[in-house]
Amino acid sequence: MGHPIVAALYDRMLARAEHAGLAERRARLLSDLHGEVLEIGAGTGLNLARYPETPARLVLAEPDPHMARRLRERLAADPPPFPAEAIEASAEDLPFGDSSFDAVVCTLVLCTVDTPARAATEIARVLRPGGELRLIEHVRDPDSARRARAQDLLERPWGWVAGSCHPNRDTRATLEAAGFDVSALEPGEFDAAGPLVKPLISGSVRPPVG
Repeated sequence: MGHPIVAALYDRMLARAEHAGLAERRARLLSDLHGEVLEIGAGTGLNLARYPETPARLVLAEPDPHMARRLRERLAADPPPFPAEAIEASAEDLPFGDSSFDAVVCTLVLCTVDTPARAATEIARVLRPGGELRLIEHVRDPDSARRARAQDLLERPWGWVAGSCHPNRDTRATLEAAGFDVSALEPGEFDAAGPLVKPLISGSVRPPVG
């Protein structure tokens, strides 16, 4: 069924954060991407304007039909300077063969997937040897026990109003358990966001070899 209200309001919900530095974070994350790129949970397409001209091809996967419709509209209105297509697919069931992509992109996505461990395994599966996952994700606070308890306590009500978002996910641990090298991930803060979703991790991680 998806989240039609969240889809309709999503760009406006993130506008303040985009102006406060999230747009710049996106641009830094996506700089110098090349080859075949898959973005999962592409939403309404807020990353589209931040991609460099270097990818050979971009596939934008979005499982929510309401988000996907807005994504296709944005893609048609302002296509990037390289082949790009939007598909409806979930992170846990990617319709691609093994080793299909040079890079996978996730921005504010892994908080919403139904099964994070399965999503991490699928991302590793579709990456080619030497490929990378680039991500910006808000996470469970690793430093403040008080905030982490609040994230646990408010997880369900927050998810009801924020499109099934889980504010208390330890995404670093999930990726590490799937075999990714997470040593290059950097902590940060979600600019202009509320306290529940303020802690961030970002950067590039490599899947297990072999």
